[in-house]
Amino acid sequence: MKVIFLGTPEFGVNVLKEIINSGHTVVGVVCQPDKPSGRGNKMVAPPVKIFAESKNLNVYQFVKIKTEGVQVLKSFNADIMVTAAYGQILSQEIIDICPYGIINVHGSLLPKYRGASPIQQAIINGDEYTGVTIMKTEVGIDTGDILISAKTKIEEDDTYGTLSEKLSILGGKLIVEALELIENGKAVFTPQDNDKSSHTKMFKKEDCFIDFNKTGKEIVDFVRGLNPNPIALFKLNNETYKVFNAKSICYTGDEVNGTILFASSKKGLIIKCKDGAVEVLEMTAPNSKRMLAKSYLNGKSLPEKGVLNV
Repeated sequence: MKVIFLGTPEFGVNVLKEIINSGHTVVGVVCQPDKPSGRGNKMVAPPVKIFAESKNLNVYQFVKIKTEGVQVLKSFNADIMVTAAYGQILSQEIIDICPYGIINVHGSLLPKYRGASPIQQAIINGDEYTGVTIMKTEVGIDTGDILISAKTKIEEDDTYGTLSEKLSILGGKLIVEALELIENGKAVFTPQDNDKSSHTKMFKKEDCFIDFNKTGKEIVDFVRGLNPNPIALFKLNNETYKVFNAKSICYTGDEVNGTILFASSKKGLIIKCKDGAVEVLEMTAPNSKRMLAKSYLNGKSLPEKGVLNV
């Protein structure tokens, strides 16, 4: 079949790769526009664009696909569109362009975790399993009928980054199976049970601050779920610190949650929480690079018994 692929982050790369390897013809790839990154605000291309151009595929980037992309998409005369974390809502006009419509690769077991951050939320909520669903795209957000799905275990050391990679590989396998079912007229789509649905949102900076009134496990899961982006945060003396890795430890003191219990290169950075304490293992301080907390505290100091801005 002739396929238009819409995807932007790393999650979409394995999906696109498997479509190419399966023998279908990718007639066009659509990504979000390049974005500024780093201190120099250098424009950086999304991973799907980089991969697609390495395969000599035509790449298109629309600020608003609903107004800028319709005629371009129609010009491909494609059989089907596939989306995988593209990042823009599609209009009914776009959904109706291809004879087989649009199918989406979604990083959860729908109807659970519809929306923008299903992989992060599964880790943050401490779920044991998650998975990938191939569904038909409709105007609602991830509400379309399900074609196939598969689940995978969330390991204790999984982060958003590692789990996203696993689900991307799984999604690549499933999309090939889905396209074969559709092409051979064997596709059976099943409506979702809306009564079992849950929704996720895009994380904003204010959503990323650690709540030390929660348990150690909840905090560790929160940190894992936001690594490598958008990254968990805490604030001390109105300065913001990033936390990449943490662990829950036993502690029975009665200090206020958010109190820095220890801050040294020997003991590390340990902060009181609801049921004990959390040790920050890896962090970035203001105007500093990412490093082990103990390494940071070898040359810098944080106030023991100081209380974080919670």
